[in-house]
Amino acid sequence: MTTTSPVRTSTREVPTDAGPARVHVHRPAHVRGSVVLGHGAGGGVEAPDLVALTQLADDGWLVARVEQPWRVAGKRVAPAPPKLDTAWLTVFEALRKGRWAVPGPLVVGGRSAGARVACRTAAQLGADAVLALSFPLHPPGKPEKSRAHEAQLVVDAGTPLAVIQGLKDPFGSPDDVSEALPGVPVFPAQGAHGFAGDAGDVLDEARAWLDRF
Repeated sequence: MTTTSPVRTSTREVPTDAGPARVHVHRPAHVRGSVVLGHGAGGGVEAPDLVALTQLADDGWLVARVEQPWRVAGKRVAPAPPKLDTAWLTVFEALRKGRWAVPGPLVVGGRSAGARVACRTAAQLGADAVLALSFPLHPPGKPEKSRAHEAQLVVDAGTPLAVIQGLKDPFGSPDDVSEALPGVPVFPAQGAHGFAGDAGDVLDEARAWLDRF
């Protein structure tokens, strides 16, 4: 489903207790819903898969990429998960007010650490669905340290969840994620944890799932 509506881009800083966050918004003229995405612990909103998903705005989705305060400040190491969650929730308070309000249905997600944040906070945000890119099921080489329980929070709440996972992801292959999260659709994509090339197949899988959703 593609629309010819023009897409307006804008950037906004949002104050949080950890410093300012930055939100990069792609808003079509006629919005069918919102997809809000967070980045990983090793990179920012310029990751190829997050950039590729901005093209969902051509389908009528408002796409917002949230840049965490630590990244805006130029730091190289992400803080502990509670601080990431707090900043993410603060950004959403701003995204629900005035002309910046993101219309529903609301799909939250992100890549790697951003996917974990989205899963942990989806219920509190009242999200309608969660899209996890490169979900880090476990640290490389340590399958016993599973983080499946974070994604299971979404499943237990009855919220639709989809995972797009690199075929060679050392944090968990598509088969590993499928085994850990029975019944959750897991779509394989080329590459490892950062996917491959321009992440066009990530966009294709996300677009197809969102159209069904």
